Amino acid sequence: MRILFLDSPAFAKQDMIHAFVSHDVSCDLFFHEAYHDRSNPDFDAAFDAAAESADYDFVFSFNYFPVLSNCCMRHNLPYVSYVYDSPLVALYSCTLINPCNYVFLFDKAAWRTFHDAGVPTVYYLPLAADPARLAALPCPESLLSTVSSEVSFVGSLYNEEHNFFDRLENLPAFTRGYLDAIMNAQQQIYGAFLLEELLTPNILADLQKACPYQPMQGGTESDAYVYANYFLCRKITSRERIALLKQASEQFSLKLFTHQPSPKLPLAGYVGPIDYETVMPLVFRHSKINLNITLRSIHTGIPLRCMDIMGSGGFLLSNFQEDFLDFFVPGEDFVFYESEADFCAKIRYYLSHEAERAQIAENAVGKMRDFHTFSHRVTTILDTISQ
Repeated sequence: MRILFLDSPAFAKQDMIHAFVSHDVSCDLFFHEAYHDRSNPDFDAAFDAAAESADYDFVFSFNYFPVLSNCCMRHNLPYVSYVYDSPLVALYSCTLINPCNYVFLFDKAAWRTFHDAGVPTVYYLPLAADPARLAALPCPESLLSTVSSEVSFVGSLYNEEHNFFDRLENLPAFTRGYLDAIMNAQQQIYGAFLLEELLTPNILADLQKACPYQPMQGGTESDAYVYANYFLCRKITSRERIALLKQASEQFSLKLFTHQPSPKLPLAGYVGPIDYETVMPLVFRHSKINLNITLRSIHTGIPLRCMDIMGSGGFLLSNFQEDFLDFFVPGEDFVFYESEADFCAKIRYYLSHEAERAQIAENAVGKMRDFHTFSHRVTTILDTISQ
């Protein structure tokens, strides 16, 4: 079997290629800089040349690209998209119903949205890791002190200047207060997403005046979807991460592996960004507790970061995400926190219970090896498209 693989920047790209090859699927890489465009004649021409150069069984990409789906339609090629980003406005495209599509979504809530709307081209498929590769990564002595910590957090604080929410200048006082209130409410709730339905027509009208948004070419996304998931969720996540990490840094030894430090976290040890493939797994392996504070636009799904932590043999402390319960057992494979106070209490407990903490990490990596490798996901994909 031979496939055309979109060579876009993507986490775990090499792990996925290795998994395909292990299933006797050879991957020819294809790249064109206009892959984000909804339509582009230069992209079409480059794809046509690539597609006609060999006899391909299907086309694959991480995340979904409408221009690629339309190209596959013209060539009567199945298009397999494995989505790990959320939100992903490209999913709200008229092309999603193209019959060539097999779009695998890691967030069950997102899958349910499209499935319940009668879209037949979407499937639910959790993310994965490559525990064998992660276990074999050596840790140079020179790196050990950098990657070792009591508590670690790897990820963005969403505190960059000119983020979407902070572009909302000149909002009426009532609207700004209303947005603050619903964001504060959402920040206290895990397991239910309220924001879209709370954005009333009058509030949306004020948002449009403050920062206008027009649907993408051929797009079906609603204003409420865009403002809730791109503007409000990132701001909630920033507030939540900084608040929780501030508590952790004041009580424990915390290292932050992030590109943009915050002056609100003076006690945290700022390391800076790290390489995804070679250094990040070492952080997870050598941290006593690895934190996940999910981006709020991931409504129920297990983030890739959690799969990476468990696949690396690390101990995971996470907020509640419903999809975990389909595959893992809280307190046995990972640990949930339920509030800011519970967050710190769980850190304190598991730092002082080393054997229990180590057993939970071992349980998790065992389940990752048995059920959640990229090889398992390739098996599911191949079985699905062969039906």
